Amino acid sequence: MTSRPRRRALTAAAALALALGITATSQASGAVPTEDTATAAAVQADNPYEGAKPYVNPDWSARAAAEPGGSAIADQPTFVWMDRIAAIEGSASARGLRAHLDTALEQGADLVQIVIYDLPGRDCAALASNGELGPTEIDRYENEYIDPIAEIYQDPKYASLKIVNIVEPDSLPNIVTNADQQPGATEACRVMKANGNYEKGVGYALHTLGAIPNVYNYLDAGHHGWLGWDSNLGPSVDEFKKAATTSGATVADVDGFAVNTANYSALTEPHFKVTDTVNGTTVRQSKWVDWNQYVDEESYGQALRALAVSRGFAADIGILIDTGRNGWGGADRPAGPGPTTSVDDYVNGGRIDRRIHPGNWCNQSGAGLGERPAAAPAAGIDAYVWAKPPGESDGSSKPIDNDEGKGFDEMCDPAYQGNPRNGNNPSGALGDSPLAGHWFSAQFQQLLQNAYPPVS
Repeated sequence: MTSRPRRRALTAAAALALALGITATSQASGAVPTEDTATAAAVQADNPYEGAKPYVNPDWSARAAAEPGGSAIADQPTFVWMDRIAAIEGSASARGLRAHLDTALEQGADLVQIVIYDLPGRDCAALASNGELGPTEIDRYENEYIDPIAEIYQDPKYASLKIVNIVEPDSLPNIVTNADQQPGATEACRVMKANGNYEKGVGYALHTLGAIPNVYNYLDAGHHGWLGWDSNLGPSVDEFKKAATTSGATVADVDGFAVNTANYSALTEPHFKVTDTVNGTTVRQSKWVDWNQYVDEESYGQALRALAVSRGFAADIGILIDTGRNGWGGADRPAGPGPTTSVDDYVNGGRIDRRIHPGNWCNQSGAGLGERPAAAPAAGIDAYVWAKPPGESDGSSKPIDNDEGKGFDEMCDPAYQGNPRNGNNPSGALGDSPLAGHWFSAQFQQLLQNAYPPVS
């Protein structure tokens, strides 16, 4: 397959097909897609979310609706995670990829959201989300995982669907920050940096899926509390470009970046700015900010976008921000700035992100639903999305035998007192949590209770 131009002009044939109203509905009712229909669907939008009707996953929706109060948000679109080879085919309890796309057509949706997530040696710094493929199994990743997904995507009956991928959360950031001599580096990440299979796998996914005209690839780019320092952000963008020019890929296969995927970082911090000072001390010197250049995801995403464009990515790339669990509402939400007795009091008293440390990532206690999914909410931001479906666990709070390749990470244990990656702070995790991706009712209820904006 060859990479396609990122954006396509609307051809006369495509315009005619659109004018005639050839839509997903006509295909769902059994009409055979015509060349004009496929051409119309292949038109690359600058922002695939604008004017779109996203797919609502009935599997997630049913679980949400079964919870007290959950029906109020059960109609929200969420991403579907292809987190192992078997997920492509599906099971008795969860539909597979083709079934999701078929159901999207039945709904009259025209946008489907998928997380591509099964790299060899996956998530080398977090055992809870380890995957099924060993560090050297790049051939299996390409042949048994990416190729079957691409084959399904290319079915002409799905040509009317815009398919948005978030490509491999956490992988490339781990190569930048957790593979050398930094505090918290792991041997597993060193292995993946040395063998290059993260870059090879990501490049192959971008190239193979990006060659399909109605597919949009957003490369995962961590979050501000991970990559927001100059010493991390510049090298990360270089790493993203390296992967995006590996295994046949080019930067044209990247439609944007996804930030805060499955994380809890605040969308915006309304009560302090990184440029604020308290008694002559800058906010950047506070323990919470720790010299970071950014204090929230929107400013981080916009800066990441600008830097990526300056280093060779397309000028019209966009950012997705996962807002599914970063609302931090409820009775404890600060109503204004903290006291100016010290810079730490000022930041801690005013910050809406109430985690113990911004490096805490597993089933965080006190979190709430964030902004509902929305298209083009801010400059450079293609959409707020719910990439991690609310109510799906980040990992188990104790070891659980399973056949999904998922390990036990101490960051999911509420009794764990931390490591260098979270400043040796308590994990802040909820107790009694199930395996990553499994339904966690107690978390869902807390997210609903602490939603901001509140759920009406």
